[in-house]
Amino acid sequence: MPTLTPIHRRMGEYVQANLFRAATMRIDELADAVGSSVATANRFARALGFDGYPSFRGALVRGFEATLAPVERLRSAQESPASGDELLAASLEQAAVNLRLTRDAIDGTAADAAVEAILTARRVFVLGSGASAFLAGLMEHGLLPYHDNVQSLAMVGGPTHAARRLFSAGKGDLVIGIAFPRYVDDTVQLARQAASLGARVLALTDNVNSPLGQFADLTLCIRSERRLAATSEAAVLAVIEALCDAVAFRAKRSAQAAAQMTEFVLPWLTDPQSAPAASSNSSDRPARSPRNPGTPRTQNKQKR
Repeated sequence: MPTLTPIHRRMGEYVQANLFRAATMRIDELADAVGSSVATANRFARALGFDGYPSFRGALVRGFEATLAPVERLRSAQESPASGDELLAASLEQAAVNLRLTRDAIDGTAADAAVEAILTARRVFVLGSGASAFLAGLMEHGLLPYHDNVQSLAMVGGPTHAARRLFSAGKGDLVIGIAFPRYVDDTVQLARQAASLGARVLALTDNVNSPLGQFADLTLCIRSERRLAATSEAAVLAVIEALCDAVAFRAKRSAQAAAQMTEFVLPWLTDPQSAPAASSNSSDRPARSPRNPGTPRTQNKQKR
């Protein structure tokens, strides 16, 4: 830094303070950020020993490849105008490719082992962070009718709450970790801690060398590439639904359990065929029955 000119020092200070942002900037954007010219930015890169700005930026990107890839794809896509129909078609085609490649990658032995692990587990804990937290909740929802103890540890209470719940995990328990680029460290560390206590780990991730796949007992590799974002959840959700269906098929008394569950939640469901025709007069609409007949949902508030 002391050997640089004042404007180059200012540019260097900006890069050091905004490393990730600088790695995503074009040469003109970096120049504008510090109030200099494109030529100055190019000379700055050469002063650091690079052939030019592209090689300098390549060095900044190193280590951020997976994180920056969606940003670069979006930037490139915006430079090539496309219609909404073309974008939609390309996105759906990518999802179809992900599903096809995922189906080819998961062999029968791995699938059977995953289903057996869920069925025989004393407790099933499902971990996911970021977008995977929603997937964890859906997996809990899908498995609940067929397993007595399934808990999604995503979102509610944060990682410390999940750690408290996993503190008692051990032999006989199964932790299902869902982690895709960009991997969230909370999921990886919580699953690793549970494994150290003796729990088995089933990883739903993109490859066996992912941070989660490196120590998991069982791994299902799911293709999750997405054109303009970090991860596509479509194939992941499809695999989760397939696992839930397989568990339902093999679980004892699963049909009876599903029927009982449906009967229990029936008061919350609406049958569109038996619903009265819509009326423009709100007074003609029947009052909605309470969820638990005979027990009011809330006490009537005193009128002000």
